[in-house]
Amino acid sequence: MRWRRILGAVAAMLLVAAAPTGEPGSEPIWSWPVEAPRPIARPFLAPPTPYASGHRGIDIRASPGSEVRAPAAGVVHFAGFVVDRPVVSIRHAGGVLSSFEPVEPLVATGDRVARGQVIGMLLPGRCAGGCLHLGARIDGGYVNPLLFLGGLEHSVLYPLE
Repeated sequence: MRWRRILGAVAAMLLVAAAPTGEPGSEPIWSWPVEAPRPIARPFLAPPTPYASGHRGIDIRASPGSEVRAPAAGVVHFAGFVVDRPVVSIRHAGGVLSSFEPVEPLVATGDRVARGQVIGMLLPGRCAGGCLHLGARIDGGYVNPLLFLGGLEHSVLYPLE
């Protein structure tokens, strides 16, 4: 059931994305929210259960003061503080929500944003040297943001023999 929701959301994103086609070798569904290079400081680590510990996003190395851009068109769902961290979240088509922290927002809740539009500035955070935490949810369930950024290889099944 969960995979159907994920596939449905990805299909919806493909329909509304300007250039991406989802075909091998095509552009990814999302654009990267920070400039290159974009080394991953900490990968997505799915928790074994919805309430267990894990890392529900990826940390992308970037310098504090870097511009953070919307990966796809959408509407700002939230721009403010969660506990002690500044967060920006964008609602995209197909029940997809992206979130960014620690980001000083340059947008407000309810603003429409375009793919590539600057939504905030990266602030110092938990990573030495700076990093952006990027999260992605589909209908409330966390998924690896690399699904949208084109950073995951397709699974290949080999015969047992």
